[in-house]
Formats: sequence, structure tokens, C-alpha cells
Amino acid sequence: MERNLQKIGLVNLCVLVVVGGAAAFLAFYAKAFAGQTGLAFLGLGFLVAAVSYFQMRLEESERLEKLEFEELNKSKGSASLFNVTDAELFPAQRVREQFERFFVPGFAIVLFLIQGSLAYWLWRWLAKATPAPLQKPAVAMALFGMFALILFLIGKYSANRARMEGSRLLRPGASYLLLSSYVCFVVTGSLAAVQLEHPKVDLYVARVLAAIVALSAIETIVNLILEIYRPRLKGQMARLIYDSRLVGLLAQPEGLVTTAAHALDYQFGFKVSETWFYRFLERAIAWIILLQVGLLWTSTAIVFISPGEQGLLERFGRPVTGGSLLEPGLHLKLPWPIDSVYRSRTREIQSFNVGFELDEEKGHETTVLWTVPHYKTEFNLLVASRSPISLSTTNDAAGERLAPVDLLTVSVPVQYQIRDLRAWAYHHADASNLLEKLATHEIVRYFVGVDLTNVMSSGRAKAAEDLKQRIQSLANARELGVDILLVGLQDIHPPVKVAKKFEEVNAARQENEAALHAARGYAAKTLAMAGAEAAQKVNQAQAYFHRTVADAQARAARFTNQMAAFRAAPDVFVQKAYLSALERSATNSRKYILTTTNTESVIQFNWEEKLRPDLLDVPLPTSRK
Repeated sequence: MERNLQKIGLVNLCVLVVVGGAAAFLAFYAKAFAGQTGLAFLGLGFLVAAVSYFQMRLEESERLEKLEFEELNKSKGSASLFNVTDAELFPAQRVREQFERFFVPGFAIVLFLIQGSLAYWLWRWLAKATPAPLQKPAVAMALFGMFALILFLIGKYSANRARMEGSRLLRPGASYLLLSSYVCFVVTGSLAAVQLEHPKVDLYVARVLAAIVALSAIETIVNLILEIYRPRLKGQMARLIYDSRLVGLLAQPEGLVTTAAHALDYQFGFKVSETWFYRFLERAIAWIILLQVGLLWTSTAIVFISPGEQGLLERFGRPVTGGSLLEPGLHLKLPWPIDSVYRSRTREIQSFNVGFELDEEKGHETTVLWTVPHYKTEFNLLVASRSPISLSTTNDAAGERLAPVDLLTVSVPVQYQIRDLRAWAYHHADASNLLEKLATHEIVRYFVGVDLTNVMSSGRAKAAEDLKQRIQSLANARELGVDILLVGLQDIHPPVKVAKKFEEVNAARQENEAALHAARGYAAKTLAMAGAEAAQKVNQAQAYFHRTVADAQARAARFTNQMAAFRAAPDVFVQKAYLSALERSATNSRKYILTTTNTESVIQFNWEEKLRPDLLDVPLPTSRK
């Protein structure tokens, strides 16, 4: 019988390998998210089935060793066996014990790491994934349905044999077979939903499967911890750490009570399943569950609308006439699925970005440079240009006139608030996406007709106000029921690749303007100085003219007066004129005195030349008595 169980375990292992390989090829070819995520269960099932099959082989070797020992003991007696130890008598048993003591906990840790890594990677991958068209979904549905049927038949047979034979080693592989079968059925249903134009169902199913992998990882590490601290009873066989109760429950939900009873008996070391409370719970579990489900269903008739929110009440998918809009507070409705309430934060200011995608790593930068990217993605817009170069320059290679446009990187955050929730929810299937597309269309259209230099400088505020009015007009025309609160032009600059050249051109223009202003200043200064010098020359010439004329007139008047004096006393006038001329000529000149030679008087003169008579011949002050 043990050999038959080993064959079943080997069959389970081979089926998991073959079906897993075929399902992997099919899932990646069809590009089904649920199918690719479901491969995790087939891979984990293969690992668990391989370890359980190897452990079955060890237990079978131990069983055969004990049978052989009993046969030898019966044929030769026990006297010759007294001097040997148990380790020497039962090496297969020692190998099995060492395997359960060291390898099984180590494998549980490795299994936990694999499950945790898979869950983390799958969740990150699915968070960024977007639904895409499937490749031949009908063929994929048929094959996944066939895989589900094969896994279910073999898994159900293995689970029944494990239950009938009491084989704890066959149960883990059988549970993974059944769970993989149900996963294939779910994948088939998700593919059918995609065929019925519900593409997001595939992504949602994949996320649920990833969450189950995460829960199984948590269960594995919890089982390992409980196994370390559980009470040890003599003769009680250790439970398989890698045998997941969660997988067994999902694979065989009808055994929930039995699984819970076995887990409690194993964990606490006594028969919890034989207590009166457990017996009562086993008989009344169906009514208790039914009561809980009824209470849960009844609780759906109470709705709380939080402050700042509004709710839309629908009955069988249609708005309730006269009372569909729920304000903040407590409200009563018919239980689900008769009535449903969809909440929306109408008092909250919502926003979206046009022209860029934020980068979390660069979100706290305070300095924004044109030459450095500061967003995850930036989009360039066409902007009109009045530059004479763009209007008149021709392309020498093609002989064509260049278009009068430039590229501009624009970051436009748009903030809005829902004014009419009914219009927002019912007039369009995806109002937020429509509003974003309308804003993007109007921004692109607006910037084509504005001047680059104007919108980057003094015209930014006017451009923001014009865009706000235009987007509001489009939203009103489409009856979106929103108020556009702000259209911000927070970042306008040339594309990063040409920003450095743009700055160089602007710097050259500024230097040119500075040189022109300096030349104009020099010209104004030179002209003013030349005018002043010319006026000075003219004034000097006029002064010389007036001085010369006045001197001539004075000379003429003096001559007239001299003639009158000469007529009055000619001798006196001549003598006076002679003395005046002598006085003028003798002043400040060196004089020589010639005396007679027939005298005995000695006269001494100091003929030394005095350089500065005004400095040397200074009269000394006389003292006062």
C-alpha cells in the first residue's frame, strides 16, 4: 500500500511539472495577468510535492528496515543484537529523524522566503500593470479549463486516498493540486470576463491571487514558530510545517471543521475536539454562520456619509427618484444588492497635471534649473514665435522657410471641485479622464497661438486666467458639473536638451543690448562734451573780440587826450613822456654807473645776482620799545 501512495505522490509531482510548464507558456503567450500570477501556486505545489515525495521515500525505507530487522530477529534470535545501538540498527530511521529535524524547518524557511518574495514582486508588478488586449483568449480559456479538469481529477483522487489511508505526506501535494485546479477555473472565468468587455477583471483576479500567496507566506512562518513552542508528547508524530492549512481549506472547504479540530488537538496536546463546547459548535456551526451572514447582510442597510462627502443612492443600478443624493450623516437604505451607495468627496479640491509626471525622488527640490530634468516625464508643446529668424530664415539644405514655431516645456497643474455630483457621475462614464483630456486639448490649442517670449514673462498670469475660462467653458458644455479653481503655469521653460543653448542665445542678446546702451551713452556723453567745448571757444572768441575793441577804443581816446595836453604845454608833455619812458625801461633792469677817473674816492658795489629778491629782501620787523 505504501508503494501505491509513493506512486501517487510521484504522479502528482509529474502532473504539476507538465501542467505548470504548459500553463506558463499559455499564460505568457495570452498575456493574462491572472494566469501568470496563478503559476505561483503550481510552482509552490511542485516544491511541496517534491519534498513530501522524498520524505515518503525515507519513511518507506524506514518501514522496510524495521520489517527486515523483525525477520532477522525471528530467525536468529535477539542475543546477538544486544551489543549494538539503535543508531546502528536503524540507520534509515536516523536519516528520517535528521531530515525532519533539520531539513524540514530549513525548507519551511526557504518556502517562506520564496512565498514572501513572490507576493512582494507580484504586487509591485500588478500595481504598475495596465489591462492590455489578450492573445487568442478563446484558446486560452479552453486550455485552462482542460488544465483545471486534469488537476481536479488527480487532486481529488489523491486527497481521498490520503484521507482513507491516513497519509499525511500525500495530503500537501493533493491540496496544491486541488487549489491549482480552482486557480485554473478562476483564470478561465477571468478570461471569459475579458471576452465580455470587462478587461479589469483579469487584473483584479491576479491581485487576489497575489494576496493569497502573501497569506500563505504568513501562515508558513507562523506554523514554524508554533512548531518550535508546541508541547512535545511521546509517540506523537510531528506535523508537517510545509503542509499549509490555508491551502487545504481553500482546496477542500468542506473539511473546515475537521481541519480546525486537528489543528487544535495538535497545538494544545489534548483532544479539544472531544469537549462539549466543540461538540455544540460542530452541531450549531451552520446556524451560527447563517446568523452572522444575516447580520452582515442587514448591516448593509446602514450608510454613513462622512463630512465633505456626498453619496448617490441607486436601486437596482438606477438612481432613486427624489432622494438619490445623500448628504453627510446617517442614512438608511435597502440591503445590498438592492440599494447601493457610491460616495465622492465633493468638498475636496482635486487636481491633475498636464504636461508632466511627478517624480517622488525629486518632489522636494527647491531649486529648479532649466538644464536639469526635475520631473519623471515632461512633454513639449508647440508655441508661436515672433522671432525674425524663424520668419525669414530659409533652410539651405532644403530651400524651405522655417516654421514660426518653437518648442516649450509647460507644467500645468489643474485644480477643480465637483459642483454637481449627479452630472459628474451620470453624464459620462469616466468624467475625471474626460476632464483631463479636455484640459490637455485646450492647453495644446492655446499655446499654439501665443508668443513664446510673452507667455514666459509678463503674459503668464493672463495665459493662466484665459486657460481657466476656456477649460471651464468646455466643462460646462459637456455638463461635467465641476468648477475649475486654478490653472497654474508653474514651470515654463525650453526643452532640457536645448535649454543651455537657449540661455546662451539670451545671454548674447543681453550682452548685445548692453553694448548698444553703452554706445548710446558714450555718444550722448561725447556730443555733450563737444557742444560744451564749442560753446567755450565761441565765448572765448567773443571775449577776445570785445577786449580788443575796448583796448583800441581806449588807445584812441588816450591819443586824443594826449593831443590836447601837447597843444597846451608841448615842452612839459615831451619831458614828461621822456621821463615816463625812461621810468618804464629802467624798472627791474640792471644798471651800471660810470664815474670819473680823477678821484680818489672808493665806492664798493655788490654785483651778485639775486634769484628771488622777494624772498631774500624781506624787511625785518622793528622792535617796539
